[in-house]
Amino acid sequence: MGSSACISYQNYLDPSGPRHAGSGGNSHTAPPGPPTLHTASFNIEYGRDVEGALQVIQENRELSEADFILLQEMDADGTRRIAEAMGMAWVYYPATVRHGRDFGNAVLSRWPIEEDAKLLLPHESIFGNTRRTATAATVQVRGTRVRVYSVHLATMVNMGAEQRADQLRTILDDAEGHPHVIIGGDLNSGSLAELAVERGYRWPTREGPATAWFTRVDHILYRGLVPEWFDGAGTVTENGGASDHRPVWARGRVR
Repeated sequence: MGSSACISYQNYLDPSGPRHAGSGGNSHTAPPGPPTLHTASFNIEYGRDVEGALQVIQENRELSEADFILLQEMDADGTRRIAEAMGMAWVYYPATVRHGRDFGNAVLSRWPIEEDAKLLLPHESIFGNTRRTATAATVQVRGTRVRVYSVHLATMVNMGAEQRADQLRTILDDAEGHPHVIIGGDLNSGSLAELAVERGYRWPTREGPATAWFTRVDHILYRGLVPEWFDGAGTVTENGGASDHRPVWARGRVR
């Protein structure tokens, strides 16, 4: 993210908040057998064009039918508007105030959210001394508890490679006690997810077109789920100019 000496940032360092959430609309059902969970992730550039992003979500089947929609660079009002339009439960924690607006990650779910948390990630950025966070939700899927994370790691400009690896390790450590895990969002890297693979995660979004500028930085990772190998992951290449990122999606069967 860009920065300047004249821009003021504020970090939200209280792990309990600020917290914003809603219960959603319709309950979700699935056919008998281990459910196949459909996850989408969309970094909506500073949450500026919520209506444009919502149109992209609603008009694309791979996004509109997702069990979980993970959003980054959002504020509470924009998250609420998308969640209510999609009839989904949601939880949102801002990490910082940037450009006069809250900036953080959200989890939207068609399944009941049993509990949620804000995970403070280590290290401050070089510019602005900002801190990143991850938003976590534990979701009940037909008797199976699934831990879902919406993440946005620091950029290469703002932090060294090992520090950014520490941020992902913090999320992986937090997920250790959960047998079924989905991690998705803007990793600001095309290779950092290898750390998760080393811990037994699947990486269904490894290959594909660029999701931001000239590279692929938005990803979804699974543990305790088996990716659908035929048409099981993809990228929405047309985002209507709603963001500087393209959404990604993946499907995985609970094992």
